[in-house]
Amino acid sequence: MRFSTATAAVALTYAVAGVLAADIPVKVGDGGSTFTPSSINATSGDVVVFQFVGGNHTATQSTFDNPCTKKGDGVDSGFQSIAQGASQQEWRVPVNGSDPLWFYCAQANHCQQGMVFAVNAPADKTFDAFQSKAKEGNGAMGLTASAVSLLSVAGLALGLAF
Repeated sequence: MRFSTATAAVALTYAVAGVLAADIPVKVGDGGSTFTPSSINATSGDVVVFQFVGGNHTATQSTFDNPCTKKGDGVDSGFQSIAQGASQQEWRVPVNGSDPLWFYCAQANHCQQGMVFAVNAPADKTFDAFQSKAKEGNGAMGLTASAVSLLSVAGLALGLAF
């Protein structure tokens, strides 16, 4: 009887954990250079589902201090180019704890325009502060505004959408 009770308790624990976990959709590029919503709270077991809906964007993990630079061991969706009217692509990132997670779009100057996203942003490192750092160019991989503009113009001349 003890084995049955223990087995039932373990099964119930896993069942409850499975019920409490959630897929949290985040639209990438919906109406421009945005993550929608721009910030979420998630618990361990939840999954952030990045839904690429338009344009050419990434969801690239960074740090609070360097919002526009890929975190060394961070995750990266790679570029997801979605044509107007095409089916959206999804990329799933499991949440494995309560620590904050920071993301940005690595396309051209999207990060410097404020295209960033946060999971579990704490009170001392808010989403707004993270986005402000991005717009200030912190961690901008050494590109000046004129270099980014030049790259954008060159890309447009080649028919690439930024």
